[in-house]
Amino acid sequence: MKDYKAFVKYSKAGPRYTSYPTAVEFSTKFSYEEYLKCLKESKHNLSLYFHLPFCRSACYFCGCNVIYTAKEESKKRYLKYLFRELEILSSLLDTQKKVVQMHFGGGTPTFFSAEELESLILKIKSIFPYFDEEAELSCEIDPRFFNDAQADVLVQNGFNRISFGVQDFDERVQKEIHRIQPFDLTKEALLKVRNRGIKSVNIDLIYGLPFQNLQSFKQTLDKILLLDPDRLAIFNYAHVPWLKKNMRKFDENTLPSPDVKLQILEYCEQFLEQNHYKMIGMDHFAKEDDELFKALKDNTLHRNFQGYTTKGGVDLVGVGLTSIGEGQNYYAQNFKDLKSYEEAIERGVLPFERGVLLSDDDRLRKAVIMALMANFKLDIKEIEREFGIDFRAYFKEDLKALKEYDEFVSIEDDFIKVNETGTMLIRNIAMCFDAYLKNISEEKKVFSKTL
Repeated sequence: MKDYKAFVKYSKAGPRYTSYPTAVEFSTKFSYEEYLKCLKESKHNLSLYFHLPFCRSACYFCGCNVIYTAKEESKKRYLKYLFRELEILSSLLDTQKKVVQMHFGGGTPTFFSAEELESLILKIKSIFPYFDEEAELSCEIDPRFFNDAQADVLVQNGFNRISFGVQDFDERVQKEIHRIQPFDLTKEALLKVRNRGIKSVNIDLIYGLPFQNLQSFKQTLDKILLLDPDRLAIFNYAHVPWLKKNMRKFDENTLPSPDVKLQILEYCEQFLEQNHYKMIGMDHFAKEDDELFKALKDNTLHRNFQGYTTKGGVDLVGVGLTSIGEGQNYYAQNFKDLKSYEEAIERGVLPFERGVLLSDDDRLRKAVIMALMANFKLDIKEIEREFGIDFRAYFKEDLKALKEYDEFVSIEDDFIKVNETGTMLIRNIAMCFDAYLKNISEEKKVFSKTL
């Protein structure tokens, strides 16, 4: 049984470790030429991410890179440039490699019409003709913008995982976050994919939003069970108004205290466990027959910019505005502003802006941090074999920092293991191995609180 009261004192700003080094370390020091060299030398299967950045209106909690518009011509123009980016990419990357994963994120991918989505999918498959028979094809969906024609296009083109944004069903919370989404509307959208044979459905919730309390969130969870998702992502709201202007609309006095947030999280875990969902990594839950749970048991779970995945050992190629790609020894990010993105493509080059080429130390620390983040356990001997180091000598100072969490972590001869209570502090624990944190200047400390 986790001791939730023990957590409060550990709440501090820290990364979520969807990458290491984190995006704070991305810079223009990693050159376009170096990026092209990495693409050409890649020998791994591919994971493709497409960023579709448009939303009709702002959700005030959102931390994504989004463009708000109601103009149809904006979407058509964006697709034109996206197609051209794919054509440029095809001359710089071996597109005959197998695609094992593809994800449409946003923004609101289903803000694009069925015809627009199909044109994009057909273009992708013309550039990348070899999709694995068991490829994971997923799409984020806002139930407020989803119709039968869009559902047909996704299913007919092999999409097999759908993620629905819900956040909270409480009417007061929905009004405050500027996202009115009734339960019946969400249920109708979910049935569109269930009735077409899609077996894997995820629902996103957020705790820590204005006016949330334990009682209201209990009611949301009761409604979620009626939808019977295969997976749940229950995120800690990251309140970063210095980065996202839309978050400044919240009266911070309406945000639940850390104590209330922990009450919600404690209830979530107990409630979901009783209803046959298991905690997977950080923030995620899955049914016991889900492949994520099986990967956790086998210590083969991986973490990247799309969260937790079973598709390890692949190169992630990011396409579209602000998209991030990940290779074995680099991260690369496209331009965040539309004008720069379009201008690069007009010049016939990829819209690459910045990134980082990983040093030997980066690759080692990435392996350590990602193993802890994904599986709550680190095989010390495996790390020593892979990187040719003496673990305890190399990480002498890091292990000293880890002593702060002695009650949550056991360090054995061959393993570092995080106990059940410590899983809630996994970001803090991983931070002990982050070589960059102590050197980050105050103006670059942009991370959300760990609790």
